[in-house]
Amino acid sequence: MWNAIGLQISDALGRDFAINEKHSIVGGDIHQAFKINDHHCALFVKLSDKHNVEMFESEAHALRLLRKQTGLVVPEVVTTGTTSHNSFIALEHLNLGNGSKADWYRFGQELAQLHRTQTQPQFGFDEDNYIGTTVQPNRWQNNWAEFFAEQRIGWQLKLAQDKGYNFGGCDSIVRRCAEKLRKHKPVASLLHGDLWRGNIAFVDGVGALFDPASYYGDRETDIAMTELFSPLPTDFYHGYNAEWPLPDDYQARKPIYQLYHLLNHLNLFGGSYLQQCQSLIQEQLCEQH
Repeated sequence: MWNAIGLQISDALGRDFAINEKHSIVGGDIHQAFKINDHHCALFVKLSDKHNVEMFESEAHALRLLRKQTGLVVPEVVTTGTTSHNSFIALEHLNLGNGSKADWYRFGQELAQLHRTQTQPQFGFDEDNYIGTTVQPNRWQNNWAEFFAEQRIGWQLKLAQDKGYNFGGCDSIVRRCAEKLRKHKPVASLLHGDLWRGNIAFVDGVGALFDPASYYGDRETDIAMTELFSPLPTDFYHGYNAEWPLPDDYQARKPIYQLYHLLNHLNLFGGSYLQQCQSLIQEQLCEQH
C-alpha cells in the first residue's frame, strides 16, 4: 500500500518521493492519519476505505478553493488517490501550534475578511460534498431560507429517520425552519462549513484551517458552529466583529444553525445527541399552541 501511495505522490510532485519515515498521528475520529517523510519534506496523509475516495476528492477541492481565497494558512493538496484497498489524501505537513490572544483576534479578522469578500450570487456549491462522512447536498438555490431548511435541516432529518430516529412531522419542521429564516437575507459567503475548534490551529501565529465542508452560505453558520461544542476564545469573536460585526438578531438564528451539526452528530455517532436535537426542535421549530 505505501509503495503505491509513494508512487502517486512522486507523480504529483514530479520527482521521486521515497518514504523513509512514517508515524501514526492520533486524533481523527473517521480516518487513519500519518506523517510521512522522504529526505526532502514531510507530508500529512489520511487513509480510509477505497470507496471513500470521493470524500477526499471533495476535501481537496474545498482546500484548494480556500487556499486561493484567504490569507489564513490552508494546507496545500499534493494529491488524492487509491490503492488496492484504500483511498488517501496527501497534504503539506504543517507544524501546528497554539495561538496567543492577539493571534486569535487576527484569526477572527481574517475569517471575517474571507466571509465578506468571497461571495457569489447563489447559495450552494459546485458539487455535493461531505461533512464528516455524511453527504452534504449543495444544489444551487437563490433563497437562503429554503436552501438551509431543505438541504441542511430537511436532509439531516431524513437521514435520522432512515436510522430509526423519529422527530414527528418532519415536513412541518422544515417548513417552520424556512419561515423563521424568511426575513433574513444574507450574502452567500464562502464558508469553512465545519468550523469547530478541532479544525483550527496556528502556524507561526497565523490561523490555519483544515477539514472543510465548504459551500456558499450565511456566514453566521460558521460562527454558530464555533460556539456549539467548545467556544473559541473571546478574542476571536472580538476580532471578527471588529472587521465585520454580526447583526443584533444573530442570536435568534444561532440555535437553528447549530441544529444542523447536532443532527449530523446524531447521524454519525448515535443516540447521545438525540435529547439535544429533540429539545432544540421543540424550542425552535415546533408550532406553539
